[in-house]
Amino acid sequence: METGNLLIDAQSAFARQRRQRRWERASAWARRAPRPGRLAALEDTLGGSPPSNRRAAGIQAIPLESIVGTAEPTKARVFDSRFRVPESSRHRWERLWIASRKGAALPPISVFRLGGEHFVDDGHHRVSVAHALGMVAIDAEVTELAA
Repeated sequence: METGNLLIDAQSAFARQRRQRRWERASAWARRAPRPGRLAALEDTLGGSPPSNRRAAGIQAIPLESIVGTAEPTKARVFDSRFRVPESSRHRWERLWIASRKGAALPPISVFRLGGEHFVDDGHHRVSVAHALGMVAIDAEVTELAA
C-alpha cells in the first residue's frame, strides 16, 4: 500500500525487502533446511576467472529471472539470491526506488551472459529495485562469454 509520499513509500518498500530476507532465513532455520541461496558468483560457476573470449552484444532488455549471480565475489556475500540488499545500502536503494517511481528509467546495468544466464558486473542495486518494483525485464549492456 502506497501513501503517495515517495520517501515513506521507499522506506516501506525497503523494510519489506528486509523482512522478506529475514523471514526466509528464519523459516529455513526452523525447517532445518539450507539457508536461502547466496548470490552465485561467476568465478565459482566458471571454476576460475572469466574467459578472455568475450563478445560485446550491446544494450538489450533481459529478463530479471535470467539474472542468477554476480561477477563480483564480494557482492555474492552482500546480496542474497533475490538481490535483496543489506541495511547498509538503505539510502542508495531508496534513492533509486524514488527516482524510478518519479518516472526516471533505471540506467542500464552491465552483465556477462553465459548460456542463458546473466551475471551482474555493475548495477546490483538497480536489479534489487527492479525486483521490488515488480519489473520483468531490465536494460543491460551485455557481454557474452564463451564457456
